[in-house]
Amino acid sequence: RVTPEIIEQPNNRVDLIFTIVEGSKTGIKSVDFIGNNFYSSYRLKDVIKTRESNLLSFLGGADVYDPDRIEADRDLIRRYYLKHGFADVQVVAALTEYDPERKGFLVTFKIEEGQQYRVASVNFQSSINTLDGNSLNSFSRVHVGSLYNAEALEKSVEEMQIEASRRGYAFAIVRPRGDRNFEAHTVSITFTIDEGPRTYIERINIRGNTRTRDYVIRREFDISEGDAYNRALVDRAERRLKNLDYFKTVKITTEPGSSSDRVILLVDLEEKSTGDFSVSGGYSTTDGALAEVSISERNFLGRGLFAKASVTYGQYARGGTLSFVDPYLLDYRVAMGLDLFYRQQLPNSYISYGTKTLGFSPRLGFTLREDLSLQLRYSLYQQEITLPSSLDNCNNILGPTFNPTPAYANALFNAGLGPALDPSGKTLWCLGDGESSLPVRQELAQGATWTSAVGYSLDYNTLDNNKNPTDGLLIDFKQDFAGVGGDVHYIKSAIDGKFYQSLISDIVGIVHVQAGILNQFGSTPLRMLDQFQMGPNLVRGFAPNGIGPRDLTFWNFTHAGDALGGTRYWGASAELQMPFWFLPKEVGLKGAVYADAGSLWDYRGPTSWAATGEINGIPNKSNGVYCNCAMQYDDSNVIRTSVGVGLIWASPFGPLRFDYAIPITKGKYDVVQEFKFGGGTSF
Repeated sequence: RVTPEIIEQPNNRVDLIFTIVEGSKTGIKSVDFIGNNFYSSYRLKDVIKTRESNLLSFLGGADVYDPDRIEADRDLIRRYYLKHGFADVQVVAALTEYDPERKGFLVTFKIEEGQQYRVASVNFQSSINTLDGNSLNSFSRVHVGSLYNAEALEKSVEEMQIEASRRGYAFAIVRPRGDRNFEAHTVSITFTIDEGPRTYIERINIRGNTRTRDYVIRREFDISEGDAYNRALVDRAERRLKNLDYFKTVKITTEPGSSSDRVILLVDLEEKSTGDFSVSGGYSTTDGALAEVSISERNFLGRGLFAKASVTYGQYARGGTLSFVDPYLLDYRVAMGLDLFYRQQLPNSYISYGTKTLGFSPRLGFTLREDLSLQLRYSLYQQEITLPSSLDNCNNILGPTFNPTPAYANALFNAGLGPALDPSGKTLWCLGDGESSLPVRQELAQGATWTSAVGYSLDYNTLDNNKNPTDGLLIDFKQDFAGVGGDVHYIKSAIDGKFYQSLISDIVGIVHVQAGILNQFGSTPLRMLDQFQMGPNLVRGFAPNGIGPRDLTFWNFTHAGDALGGTRYWGASAELQMPFWFLPKEVGLKGAVYADAGSLWDYRGPTSWAATGEINGIPNKSNGVYCNCAMQYDDSNVIRTSVGVGLIWASPFGPLRFDYAIPITKGKYDVVQEFKFGGGTSF
């Protein structure tokens, strides 16, 4: 409430006083839509920023009445419809009404959807004699038979105009025209290419960058002083500056230059904080409780550099990372990054051993297209296996207290390959359930190993939203070649693809496929640690490392031997995600049903081992071999399948997911884990 008060003063003067009583913030009690026949209100609430008040609203501010945000939501709704074929859509009004009984605002968006159109034809017309309009066809993102998409149309115009500029037609202007067929519900698109006015950029004036260096801003422009004015390139620069996330506002305007064919670009910016300090925590059935402290700076020293330091501490996973990224190496649009890392994985209920990894990895990133990127990398790291000290005497052949069980020394006999060991011998110092697999003991005996590898990743991304996708394709293909020095040699290839498609009634369909192959490189055998390890990341319903080849040497002594991993895997999954329509959108709950299939097989690590020498007072055998060990293991290529349901919660405490999956088919020695939970947050 604002109360004005006028106090008269001598000499015909007055004091004007405004008394302001702020009161509490007024919330949004309901958000409704009128005229939305094609899309449900539930779906449209996901498009806008305004949220209804609920019990957890104090953790955010989107439920507070803000007329500017509501007006921006009108544009978001319009753009959403235009992207999905509704060329005639109009968001007629955004009505707000205060409800004194509910003590909040009721917001109603009135929509006239119109018809949904498909593209009937795509044509090109050029008034520039030496420029064939059809030669720009490959830069069109609009295709015959597809739904009309205003966003794709805008990007097509931008890319065509930029391509024409590259070919020497700096003043070419591309304009789209759509001719609707109201009966057939189609639209014919024609791109016209004309010669625009000859205008040049006289200056680029940058204002408001109190911290960010000028060159950091200028390098986002593909044009400079003296170049031909190109609106498409200016719009692209504005979008890039916004995507940097260094500024609260970015606005590029023009003003007349010193002559009629000159313009001045005005770049108005408002800086914002780019440093982050976060303490995050999470829990999963795989890694247990986990906490991370990190500090990062997106615009280090105002030079556009990224730096981050983080420390992780959990039940089974610990470590630290230092990261640095220069997005413009030597002023080229090539990102250079460097990571220094230390990771420690502790033994848990899924693996009997732990690992320590220390190393660094420089990388280069290239943006080939807006939806295609390439990364080149090199990795050098030292890795070693660790065991709890209580198990060292059972497994570490180099340890001072090493005394194996008969099961260890009798492995050849168990496999039908040799005589049994006399049980009265001096090797009866361990219980059978304290022994790890032969490859683990071999890694312990070898000590730390160095891996030196080069690799690359190729990513294709057309997702509509990276955090919560409903449409698009994401494909990641990567290869690593180990053997550029170091102790390890292999070629590892993997591909992962996800396809998202919006279906009826706010249901999103997801198809996920993945595959990988590991090959030996040179004469150096593959290690167990190099193999692929799979579990719920391949087929849900199985424990971590629960799928694939497994040591059976001590199967009679323990519930499950160590997972050995494999050199081949494939997986496929089909999932439907759907909202709970009876719950408010603001609750953030979704359900999922899915079916998974996949397999991991072809273990190619060590299966036998001969250790020589006198150890712990035990003399050599006559042939000089102290321990000639072999391993029994299962490596059946069984297709694992499962079906399950999931609960996905976009909670104020971070994204959480609960899964319950039942294996339908499995290997004889696979380990099942029907329930899985994971999630975390920053606070």
